[in-house]
Amino acid sequence: MVRAAWIVSWLLVAVLASALFSFAFSQLHYGWNWDAIWQYRQKFWHGWLVTVAISAAALLVSLLIGVLTALARRSLILPLRYAAALYVETVRGTPLLVQILILFYVVANAFGIENRYLVGVLALSLFAGAYLSEMIRSGIESIRDSQLESARAIGLTRGQTYRYVIFPQVVRQLIPPLTGQFASIIKDSSLLSIIAVSEFTLNAQEVNAFTYSTLESYLPLAAGYLLLTLPISLISRILERRFHYAT
Repeated sequence: MVRAAWIVSWLLVAVLASALFSFAFSQLHYGWNWDAIWQYRQKFWHGWLVTVAISAAALLVSLLIGVLTALARRSLILPLRYAAALYVETVRGTPLLVQILILFYVVANAFGIENRYLVGVLALSLFAGAYLSEMIRSGIESIRDSQLESARAIGLTRGQTYRYVIFPQVVRQLIPPLTGQFASIIKDSSLLSIIAVSEFTLNAQEVNAFTYSTLESYLPLAAGYLLLTLPISLISRILERRFHYAT
């Protein structure tokens, strides 16, 4: 009964949303030019694949950065702790667009790095890593002191305590927000067009410039991002329910 109500509710919402957008588009009196867009289908496909590759690489690197930064923020070495705090607060307090521009035109240029894709992955990783580090740190600090005292009582070292006691619990807490962070990385990758990374958004902009068909260029862009982010959002909700009582 509950499932039937859930299905009917979603169908009702979908029908209402479809009716709203159908009415809105019907009022445009717009001359659609899908034939011109179809000629550039390979460009859309290539940009979509680049976005997937960049996002996946950024997720892995940002996860590593997040773990290391979270550990650094709990370090007994004060300069290391303060450096990690400065990194997190700077990244979280400034726009990603500005970070990409500075990283590519200032930092990468100073070190002679010309690969835009490498800089793009690094920019997304540093941005997401700052948020992941706070998720990981909060997960670590949620572990009760009694567990840490028990670990010390049986002779576990600090490294063994993290490996066998803390991290297994933190991972369970991290999986749901990690899937949500992956969806955010995918959407944030559209900003890499500012440094001419040939990803999905830039390719759609170029097709628009070639064909002068704005809606036909950007509607596939929206559909492509939804194709990536909606399944991730659904997985995130499933994992949140599954691990809600596992911690």
